[in-house]
Amino acid sequence: MLENFAGDNEPPKAIRGQIWFDTNNSKLKFYDGIIWRVASGAEVSSEAPAGLTAGDFWWDTNNEQLYAYNGTEWILVGPQGVGDGLTQMQSRFIKDAAPPYINQPVIVSVIDDEVIHIISQVDFFIHPDQQTNYPGFDKIHKGLTLKNTINSTSGVTSTEHRWWGTATNTDRFSGLTLDKFILTSDVSFDTLVRFKDPGIAIGDDLDCKIYIENGNQVVIANEQGAHMYFQVKDQNLNLAMPLRIEAENILPGYLNNFSGTRNVDIGSSTHSFVNVFASNFKGTADSSDLLKGIYIDENSDAAVEYIQANVNHVENTRTIVVRDATGTIYGNLFSGTATQAQYADLAENYASDKVYKPGTVLVIGGKKEVTVSSSYCSVDVIGVVSSQPAHLMNSVLDGIPVAVKGRVPCLVTGKAMKGDFLITSDIPGVAVVADKMALPHSACIIGRVLKNKHSDNIELIEIVV
Repeated sequence: MLENFAGDNEPPKAIRGQIWFDTNNSKLKFYDGIIWRVASGAEVSSEAPAGLTAGDFWWDTNNEQLYAYNGTEWILVGPQGVGDGLTQMQSRFIKDAAPPYINQPVIVSVIDDEVIHIISQVDFFIHPDQQTNYPGFDKIHKGLTLKNTINSTSGVTSTEHRWWGTATNTDRFSGLTLDKFILTSDVSFDTLVRFKDPGIAIGDDLDCKIYIENGNQVVIANEQGAHMYFQVKDQNLNLAMPLRIEAENILPGYLNNFSGTRNVDIGSSTHSFVNVFASNFKGTADSSDLLKGIYIDENSDAAVEYIQANVNHVENTRTIVVRDATGTIYGNLFSGTATQAQYADLAENYASDKVYKPGTVLVIGGKKEVTVSSSYCSVDVIGVVSSQPAHLMNSVLDGIPVAVKGRVPCLVTGKAMKGDFLITSDIPGVAVVADKMALPHSACIIGRVLKNKHSDNIELIEIVV
């Protein structure tokens, strides 16, 4: 009877409790009134069978895996891996490299016989004896470690093994800790931030650029506009603009409303610039070490030289003449037109046999050009020794100044009235009034009296030569 119900196909018109030996699968089956079920072992098919009860097994011939039915769905028993190579999650022990060489429990992800990542509860280095079993791994980190994350501190994977998806947090970007990156707000760095030579660009149109050219030339550029403003806090902690740069000018800054120029200093009394070089200076200088002077050189060509100003005459040195504290200007030679003079007489230097005091009357004669007068009404009289001539002619001659024209003090003996004519007396170097009723030849006249003299003593009075 059993043999009559053996075959590759299930018996027709089966009744509940009927037995059939499935020769195709070598399985003994029974009919439960609805389906044929395996009497022992597992159901074998490429598709999940229906109508089974909880606890039944099914062998998936497609993937060569065993499933158990829980009354609702099929639960994979194993093996977890499918395909020619091993592909599954495995629980393993990996020996660490630190004495006493503990076997650390891990979960290993295997894809086609290749370990892709390892999950661990602790950090440890793999023992050298086991590193050949885990190529691409040297240190296992607490958490999940991807293959080829060899650098134990950076966390950078050298191959394209990646986590894909959304992470809620991270310790590093591109192997760098988070303190190496700039936030869009509340930026704070504890160490120097470094950028390579291409630099940084700021602005929607990359207006402001800071970069390095030729290895060591720093460039700060406004590449979209013609203005650059520099602003700082003033002593009242208000924002101020001391300096602005335009395409062709360096200018003082604007006021707070950007209308009107701010008055600023370049340097200060305590922090001054050493040298300021410029082609031209326009403005008022309180002081200067050198001034630009133009002079005629020996070839009659106009020459320009930066010359020091000096109140004193310096031999063989070009200087710019300036007044001293009293307003006096000193020099050896003045070439030009004078409209005024402080002193009164026109004098000329003459070689003298000796030095004579101002006011002394001189005559032509003696061992040199002039000497002191000593005879009455001498026709050789030349003039009076001047003390402060308004103009001195023949100044390079080694002699004494003799007033030949103008107002000059003169030594006079006897009484004299304004307008009286003066001639030489027989007292050396002293003049006397000529008799108005018998005036001598004009060659004897020294000059005329400008101030009354009422004594007979010898005194200095002003005369006009």
